[in-house]
Amino acid sequence: MTKKERYKGIVEYFQENQPNPETELQYTNPYELIVAVVLSAQCTDKRVNMVTPYLFDAYPSANALASATSDEVFELIRSISYPNNKAKHLVGLGRMLINEFNGEVPGTVDELVKLPGVGRKTANVIASVIHNLPTMAVDTHVFRVSHRLGLVSPKAKNPFSVEKELVKAFSDDIIPKAHHWLILHGRYVCLARNPKCEICGITSLCKSYEKIQKYGIKAVDDKLPKIG
Repeated sequence: MTKKERYKGIVEYFQENQPNPETELQYTNPYELIVAVVLSAQCTDKRVNMVTPYLFDAYPSANALASATSDEVFELIRSISYPNNKAKHLVGLGRMLINEFNGEVPGTVDELVKLPGVGRKTANVIASVIHNLPTMAVDTHVFRVSHRLGLVSPKAKNPFSVEKELVKAFSDDIIPKAHHWLILHGRYVCLARNPKCEICGITSLCKSYEKIQKYGIKAVDDKLPKIG
């Protein structure tokens, strides 16, 4: 099977079985999404969704967040991972949105990464989800699943190299969906330690499954580097 055939089969499967994938973060506008994505770094969406209703009630806009102190924000997000740093980032983000972007969340990756707490992954999420741009955010799930399926080469050893290969292979209109397909597949089916191959609908397209069948479960993620 060629890589082109593998991509085609995977797109066809998800188009049929998950035609409208969405982020599991709860938000109502771009401001709420960027705050939620910043909070989600090394934290589960479920935990973030438990915290954000109280945070958004206290700070419903970039202007309100800009007027807060990091100590005040910390009290509302203390159950989130790395709350001290994230509280400082959020206050700084609110102030930069007001001072440099007229209170609006910018639409390009280059502008987004200027914001405190916003790295390339977060910027790609915002550009994709809010503006439907062909950007691919590579988190630990996307990184793992794309390698296991054989969508990227073994030489793609960091998130940026994986991102480049995926963006090149998926068509622009599919990239925003593919981002969610890979994340959700990694979150609920292709688990890190014990992938649920028995319920996976794309084992016939999966390079890792071929190794599992031939060599046993230890073949999964052979020599695959870890990312944060």
